Amino acid sequence: MIGINERNQELIYRYNKRKDYILADDKYLAKEILESAQIACPKTYGVINHLTEIEAGWQNVSQYERLVIKPAKGSGGKGIMILKNHDGQWYSGNKKIQLRQIFDHLANIIFGLYSFGDSDKALIEEFVVPHDFFAEIYPSGVPDFRVILLKGQPLMAMLRMPTKRSRGKANLHQGGLGIGIDIERGVLKQAFDGKKYIDHHPDGGVILNKTVPNWKTLLSISIEVSEQFPLEYLGVDMVIDKEKGPMVMEVNVRPGLGIQLANRQGLKEVLNQNQCI
Repeated sequence: MIGINERNQELIYRYNKRKDYILADDKYLAKEILESAQIACPKTYGVINHLTEIEAGWQNVSQYERLVIKPAKGSGGKGIMILKNHDGQWYSGNKKIQLRQIFDHLANIIFGLYSFGDSDKALIEEFVVPHDFFAEIYPSGVPDFRVILLKGQPLMAMLRMPTKRSRGKANLHQGGLGIGIDIERGVLKQAFDGKKYIDHHPDGGVILNKTVPNWKTLLSISIEVSEQFPLEYLGVDMVIDKEKGPMVMEVNVRPGLGIQLANRQGLKEVLNQNQCI
């Protein structure tokens, strides 16, 4: 296994220039790169930079039935709010939410509550409708794939799956599952729930040995993304939309090490196998 210090020294600092971190850390800048390269990603409906822009910015996006609000510089899924409009009433999850609460959330993002105290901007994006494949495992939330690459070569991959405990979010430290993927075949391994390995989703269906649809396309997209960024070591997070197919959600310059637990394999072993170190 590779630990945080070794990852930082031997992978992040060694292969990435600090001045380039912002291209991944700021989701707005990352999306500009993706869109200029015509790589599929969720549409940006609006960007709110200042408190004075909140009401007008909301008016520009309030006609959509479903929205995702997120901080441009957030990490770990913090600050993400998924909204659905039903008969003129907005819902976050299954709970009604008032317009003032939405505005307060946008203000908190701008104040930097979810980005280590730095001032931030709020992105309002298209909601991704997950492919039916995911509903066979668990029908709620938005699962995503993470592929870690070094010098354009995919090293390791996992599926991050929401649970009831994670309240619809796929992030592992919020209670989501990490599911290893046979990177050559695109087949799911066992899931790691933070304590043990399981073959079934705790709230849903079978995981083990399911084949990921569009797997070769997902890998190809991850390589294409890596070619557009000056970062040699990075993580690429992707989803499969029900109608639009594979899409890139974000790029990560510090991909977490839980992917090793999900795959029951150390990253150092993979690096040695691929003669990367």
